[in-house]
Order: sequence, then structure tokens, then C-alpha cells
Amino acid sequence: MTNTTFYFSEKDIREFRYYLQERENAQATMEKYIRDVRNFMEYVGKGRKVDKEKLLQYKQWLVENYAISSANSMIVALNQFLIFKGQGGLRLKRIRTQRNGMLNVDKTLEREEFLRLVRTARGQGKEQIAMIMETMCATGIRVSELKFFRVENLKSGMIRVWNKGKYRIVILPEVLRKKLLAYAGKHRIRSGMIFCTRTGREKNRSNIWREMKKISELAGVRLEKVFPHNLRHLFARTFYKMTKDLINLADILGHSSVEVTRIYTSDSINEWRRNLDRMEILEE
Repeated sequence: MTNTTFYFSEKDIREFRYYLQERENAQATMEKYIRDVRNFMEYVGKGRKVDKEKLLQYKQWLVENYAISSANSMIVALNQFLIFKGQGGLRLKRIRTQRNGMLNVDKTLEREEFLRLVRTARGQGKEQIAMIMETMCATGIRVSELKFFRVENLKSGMIRVWNKGKYRIVILPEVLRKKLLAYAGKHRIRSGMIFCTRTGREKNRSNIWREMKKISELAGVRLEKVFPHNLRHLFARTFYKMTKDLINLADILGHSSVEVTRIYTSDSINEWRRNLDRMEILEE
């Protein structure tokens, strides 16, 4: 593995745009590549130091937060940027998918398995990870969106999320809202993030995944089925099976490009609440 390290800045992105123009890429392609590189820049954060390890971490993050097709398209854009920077040796391999396009049934988490995980976590006194799993599975959120769940938002039952460059609203099913209120009250969380570490920092993906893996062994659920993003998959499958409403599901998952203001000028929120409450994915 190469030890090559480099840094990049806003100037690099501007020059990358010129590079794409010289190659006569289509305007839409250019905009997408720039957007995807900015996404990577936000992931890297302050310092903007990049090496192979950071690139591989980013690839894993894409797997956990995006559909495989979207993740691969973002890898293509990033690889073009690496070539532009003279770092072609750091290019990432695309994520392999099954040729038949079918979901890997062996990794499909079923509702009963999910409930077993939650019950086992609570039985082991791991109430926080149990509540995190229930929150993710009942709303379809990404791990990175847990930090937006704050005590101040529980009364309204609406969580405002800023992700991937846009705002969206996450509606809490009533059962989950009551559980979160009870959890916050029991643990004397009076304000701020509901889920955080002992030092007050947000829970990160690796910690949550590690805790889920430990619970899976005790619950008798196969390890390959237990990862945070699979809770989002379970939510989506359950919701669609019940409603057959792809448009509403796209809105809830944050896949829609429709502006969030449309939500406030329609009956969408009430529709979301009705559909979410009908799912009955959690135990009361």
C-alpha cells in the first residue's frame, strides 16, 4: 500500500473544473464531479490531508450511507480528481455488486431479528444502543443523522436534518417519540443531543457498529446482517410493503430533490405520520 500523502484546497477544486472543461465534459457531468469532490472535502474536514487510509475510510462511509450505484459514481468522480492531482496510484476500486441486481438475501435483516437485537441489548443493560437501533429502524435515518436528534425537538416530533447539502425533516412515529422522551427523562438528558458519548461527543459509526456486533452474537443474529445501514434497509422494505408509495418513501429517506418548503404547503407531514404509525415496527 502506498504511503503517498497530499493536501487539497478550494483552489484545487477550481482548477479541477478547468481541467474538466478542457476535457470537454458535459456541464452536468462537471457539476456532479465537483459536487462529489466537495462531498469528499467535507468528509476529510480540517487540514484536508489525504492518504490511502483516508480514502479507504471514505469508501466504507459511502457504502454505509449511499446506494451502491451512487457510491460507485462518487468513486468515479473522486478517481478523476486523484488523476488530476497526479495521484492516480491512490485510485479506489469500485464496489462490486451482484450482476442480477438482486439484494443479497443472506444479508437481509428481518423484523424478528431486529426485535431480537433490541431485546437482547436491553437485557444486557445496553439501553443506549437499543434506543439507537429503534430510532434508526423506525425513521430510516442514516447514522450521521443521529446527531440532529435533540431533546428540544421531541415535543414537536419533527427533527430537522442537514445532510448532503440540503435540509429535510424526519418525522417521529408516536411510539418512538414517547420512547425517546422516556429515555431522555430516565437519563436526565434535558437538552442537546440525545445520543452521545460519556464525554458529550456524538456517537460515531464505528462505535455503534461495534456495539451492534457484540449484541448480535448474544442475540443469535448472523454478524453479516448486523450493520447500521441495514436498519435503514429494513425500514424502507417495511414501509414500501405496507404503503407501495415510493414517492413518500423517497421523501422520508431524503432521496427526493423536491424543496423542503413543499412539505409545509401540503398534507405531507400528516401523511408521513399516518404511514409511519401504521408500520408498527417497534414494540410498545
